[in-house]
Amino acid sequence: MQTTTFGRTGRPTSRIGFGAWAIGGTWGEVTVEEAKATLHAALDAGMTFVDTADVYGDGRSERIIRDVLAERPGERPFVATKAGRRLSPHVAEGYTQANIEAFIDRSLTNLGIEMLDLVQLHCPPTPVYSDPGIYAALDAIKAKGKIADYGVSVETVDEAREAIRHPGVVSVQIIYNLFRQKPAEVFFKEALARNVAVIARVPLASGLLTGKMSAASTFAADDHRSFNRNGEAFDKGETFSGVPFDVALAAVEELRPLVPQGATMAAFALRWILMEDAVTVVIPGAKSPAQARANAADLPALSVETMDAAREVYRRHIAPHVHHLW
Repeated sequence: MQTTTFGRTGRPTSRIGFGAWAIGGTWGEVTVEEAKATLHAALDAGMTFVDTADVYGDGRSERIIRDVLAERPGERPFVATKAGRRLSPHVAEGYTQANIEAFIDRSLTNLGIEMLDLVQLHCPPTPVYSDPGIYAALDAIKAKGKIADYGVSVETVDEAREAIRHPGVVSVQIIYNLFRQKPAEVFFKEALARNVAVIARVPLASGLLTGKMSAASTFAADDHRSFNRNGEAFDKGETFSGVPFDVALAAVEELRPLVPQGATMAAFALRWILMEDAVTVVIPGAKSPAQARANAADLPALSVETMDAAREVYRRHIAPHVHHLW
């Protein structure tokens, strides 16, 4: 397992982490026992970074993480959570110190700790990223000892570029994968220059880049891959990276010959992301111990030819549908 340093925090982290959305909810049924076993498997495989949010299962994901870590001796992994999406309505005006601090207090209770390693604004409305007041509020909460550091989770490259102008932002979480390549154009260079950590989420495009889906694939009613295809519940880019399902399936077939012999397409997709130096950690999700262990596979470096061929598939098939949107 490759390791690195999480930007300016100086914290060590594995480059493959654990995305805890799936064990919280909206990915179909997963029992608490299965969720705990899955997280244990990820940690046993060497993952030392866990990403969650207060809205994943209305705190369920955070509480599962708390229970699992209580069962494990030794050094605790780096746990990042997110706040803001509990606002109703979810509007920029709701991003006040009082509201964010209340969400942080709830996450502290859910996780059973006294200080959050990292809190991220959870894809707030775009005006929030340029509001100095929210960063001042986060600085004040940090001064109270409730958070060690703060970052942002974004939908668009422009939001990411705006956020890292503010010196307190130590990390940006953004969708980056074989089907969402725009962050590599300009943002990654700027993040490297400022030593801002980059967390790559939705790395497998909601499962499409496992290569296991087909036109006949179905999803449970409570799975966002059923109810959010067109952004009915939240930004549509979070589901299948915003790519039309049929287009994505065709692109997967063109990518398949690029997968190294003996490797899975998922491992290939994760390794493609990690070839980018600006990416600090990638956070695939899992609903079973087998999936978690498979995500931990770390392939050798990919060739320049393979990287370029994958980019060409994106340019021809995917970019017309997503590049201008995020």
